[in-house]
Amino acid sequence: MTDLTLLSLRRRLIALCAAAITATTMTMAQEQQLRTFTLEDLNFGGNNYRNMVPQMRYTAWWGDRLVSLDDEQCSLVDGNGRETTLFTLEQMQLATGGDDHSRLRHLYNCEFPYKDKPVVRLLTGKELILADWKKGKVVCRFNRDGAQAEALAPQSKALATVRDSQLWVAVAQDDGAEPVETQLTTDGSRHIVYGQSVHRDEFGIDRGLFWSPDGRKLAFYRMDQSMVADYPQVEITDSMAQCKPDKYPMAGQTSHKVTVGVYDIDTRKTIYLQAGDPTDRYFTNVAWNPESSQLYMFELNRDQNDCRLTCYDAATGRKLSELYRETDERYVEPLHPIVFLPWDKTKFVMQSQRDGYNHLYLFDRNGKQLRQLTSGQWVVMELVGFCKKLHSAIIVANKANPIQANIYLLNIDNGKLTPLDNGAGYHHALLSDGGNRLLDIYSAPDTPRNIDIITLADKPSTQRLLTAPDPWQGYEIPHFESGTITAADGITPLYYRMVKPASFDPSKKYPTVVYVYGGPHAHLVDARWHWGARSWETYMAQKGYIVFVLDNRGSENRGKAFEQTTFRQLGQVEMQDQVKGVEYLWTLPYVDKKRMGIHGWSFGGFMTISMMTNFPDLFKVGVAGGPVIDWKWYEVMYGERYMDTPRQNPEGYARTSLLDKARNLKGKLQIITGYNDPTVVPQHCLSFLAACIEAGTQPDFFVYPGEPHNMRGHQSVHLHERITQYFDDYLK
Repeated sequence: MTDLTLLSLRRRLIALCAAAITATTMTMAQEQQLRTFTLEDLNFGGNNYRNMVPQMRYTAWWGDRLVSLDDEQCSLVDGNGRETTLFTLEQMQLATGGDDHSRLRHLYNCEFPYKDKPVVRLLTGKELILADWKKGKVVCRFNRDGAQAEALAPQSKALATVRDSQLWVAVAQDDGAEPVETQLTTDGSRHIVYGQSVHRDEFGIDRGLFWSPDGRKLAFYRMDQSMVADYPQVEITDSMAQCKPDKYPMAGQTSHKVTVGVYDIDTRKTIYLQAGDPTDRYFTNVAWNPESSQLYMFELNRDQNDCRLTCYDAATGRKLSELYRETDERYVEPLHPIVFLPWDKTKFVMQSQRDGYNHLYLFDRNGKQLRQLTSGQWVVMELVGFCKKLHSAIIVANKANPIQANIYLLNIDNGKLTPLDNGAGYHHALLSDGGNRLLDIYSAPDTPRNIDIITLADKPSTQRLLTAPDPWQGYEIPHFESGTITAADGITPLYYRMVKPASFDPSKKYPTVVYVYGGPHAHLVDARWHWGARSWETYMAQKGYIVFVLDNRGSENRGKAFEQTTFRQLGQVEMQDQVKGVEYLWTLPYVDKKRMGIHGWSFGGFMTISMMTNFPDLFKVGVAGGPVIDWKWYEVMYGERYMDTPRQNPEGYARTSLLDKARNLKGKLQIITGYNDPTVVPQHCLSFLAACIEAGTQPDFFVYPGEPHNMRGHQSVHLHERITQYFDDYLK
């Protein structure tokens, strides 16, 4: 064989090897692209879920300095993003000690309460500890074992806790001795609740302990619910099932009575605000003046149409003044406390929807409105805080687009509004304690998550801290789309999201599921990653379904008229808009009109059954989770805000009730509930089943024993397997 022939063979061999390698690589790539999701990947209770969500950086502010938090260490992040270790978990464990049950496990919940001191707040299961990491020793430690609520006042090194239903205040001693603890109450029980959220977490309430700015006085809620009827929840884990009732004030029934107390560390005395008879009144958004001498709150009548901002003397409890009053023919909904300007203690900022959209207003401390700070057909979604050196507020608003959330710098002196972010996507801001820097955490439809550090100045600067990689790289990704249709009023644009299979073929017809919520204070479609799609939508698209989601009138962040159109008729306007969504789907050649399904939870469960019984020919299959069936069985604060009482609005309650509509059910309907749901109590589901039995209709029913309104942990995987299987069985 000649050298030329050998050379030719060698070249052919190399070419064949290269082709084989290329083919193998392409095959591997195709296999990688065809990788599919499981519910263990997508559901928050799944065992692989943490690997499938966009990467996150856990941080805390130490004054204006950014600290990165991790399992094993806390690190200072400099202006270039470089990290320097402050201390390690091992160092803190050595400093704080503790047995196997109470020792420090990680550093993710660290806080840095003093901007000029190397002191960190640490939490274990039994203690709250302030530790000096430079000296490697404990400053003070407090008992929090079994705490039902707690609040730390760093200024006075005092901790308020609720334990065994009683309120306690412990004050650290300068000589390093054990904190001196005072028990403030003795009558705490399931009937008398101290220091916790009241009015069933409505009106923006999420806590019940409020320290004054100087840390010397503690305001707290006291809720007397002894007059509230018990709902008979049942605990089945004992050998004989036990009744474990919940206090549950239903619409039109007797509600609880709330008062506000103030404890003074120095005098060791407690007084209560002299607000008058608390019967059928709501007290919310507690706030202090900068001098820690006066207390403010919004007071609302039971009809929730008359709201007053009042001021009290914190030493005597005497009412000093009424600063502001707002009334509405439908309802007023105070959700935010007033906030004083850090550079001018004589002025405060208040939020209100009084001009039709939630905006900011500047008042002096006597209640005189100085000016409206923001205006327009958009919503201030959050007042993040203030930058003192710029005389500015940092706000998050949907000014750019109703489904976006962007960060702005609002100059209080001249009203100038300066964008701080990239102008797209959905942003969340975390302002430094010093007020001069903030974290901008955001995503966009094609961006899993980015985090920027913004330094506030006349010309703000931005530095990238994190660009999260796509955690779904290599998986078969559905098509995520968003757009608008017109509401049933013929005018209002409504935003939708559609999720299609990765292998979508417009020439085919697909079973389609409408996922719905539709209620107040929520929205489903926004400019986040994948247009805010829930993981279950991805799973359903992977299985060959189209999923459609529409934010109807009545949902949030679109202004008062948009939200209040459902007043006294929950579900009616919402259904009209959802029908428009279905009609839009019918115009799409790839949507199979004969295979339409619907699913929702809570208000969405109510909407699911409402749609299937009011429009029984639209949907072949539905799954309703935790559904409201009749609003007369829902709680006072929420129910009466939107529906008034059953006595005031009998027609509305009758029209929205689903009991007499059970006879209309045609399609396959599965109802699912938590057996111990304290939010939408089981009476709703059981009563609807009774109505169906009487009417001769045949829904299916499934219960999660011991579970509340939403399934916890891995049971959520089981739940979504069940929901999916129901559609697979009867729709696909």
